[in-house]
Amino acid sequence: MNAVTEPVLMPDRSKFVGGSDAAAILGVSPYKTPVELWLEKTGRAPAEVIDAVRQRIFDRGHKLEPFIRDMVIDKLRDEGMEVELIACNQRYCDPEHSFMSCEIDFELRLTGEMEIGGKLFTFDGEHVNADAKSVTGFARKKWGEESTEDVPIEYAAQFMHGLMVSPGNRRFCLVAALRSFDDVDIYWTLRDDETIAAMRQKEIAFWYDHVLGDTPPDTFTFDDVKLLFPSDNGLSIDATADIAIKVQELASVKAQIKELEEAEEVLKHQIADFINPFAILKFDGKEIASWKGQSAARLDVKALQADLPEIAAKYTKTTTTRVLRLKKGK
Repeated sequence: MNAVTEPVLMPDRSKFVGGSDAAAILGVSPYKTPVELWLEKTGRAPAEVIDAVRQRIFDRGHKLEPFIRDMVIDKLRDEGMEVELIACNQRYCDPEHSFMSCEIDFELRLTGEMEIGGKLFTFDGEHVNADAKSVTGFARKKWGEESTEDVPIEYAAQFMHGLMVSPGNRRFCLVAALRSFDDVDIYWTLRDDETIAAMRQKEIAFWYDHVLGDTPPDTFTFDDVKLLFPSDNGLSIDATADIAIKVQELASVKAQIKELEEAEEVLKHQIADFINPFAILKFDGKEIASWKGQSAARLDVKALQADLPEIAAKYTKTTTTRVLRLKKGK
């Protein structure tokens, strides 16, 4: 029987940099910027509220991990590999910088030969990291050909972080991507010491310079600026020549957007007027557009305030936002 390490309790994520943080630090995460991560690590971000729907999605993904693990082990054995499951959900800390941590979904010992990206690799009792992913919907388009390293970049950063932190200078992270309940696709992330060295430097700098140094990282987006400076001081500042030019460029872009929006409205009106009262528009026998009725349920805030003012007041939240407005030239 394979010996499986018992999982450890999840520590406070504000106390360490984990695999899911790596992409944000590197600026390649589609979900979080370095500034947003810094706000979380320093306790400045409001506590995230996970609704019942999202919680069910998270719970479902966690429940699928053993299923995905078993499927990939069976598939590896079918392909002639000797496979031993040696650990599940084990957490490791970097021996030099304990704030760098990772949790590996499961770990395997592999013996045999496997083709990765057209190249044959030999595994001689090799200890590899492994990660289980459920790939559905539009996310499937971000994954490349099976048996390659073509995984979404945010995941590649996570897996490379795991190879950096886990012991033994492991060469491989196997990625088991569940696309259907009939099969699981196998992908790989191969250790690259040059990439790891660059990642390591950035993660160390993020922790010491920004988290412990309590200094925000450079902003990536307009939203980052709004997060760092939610309110103003009421004073004015003189623009540099470069910023004055950028203001003019922004005004020009906004004017172009307005022209395109107006053109869009004209075209929509012309097309809809032609379609009405039909639902589908065809050309040469093929559907090229549709205009179908659809229902939507929305809260009538005005009616709620009129009929149940106390309840409406209880659940009304006042927020302050900053709006960037340009002054029209005279």
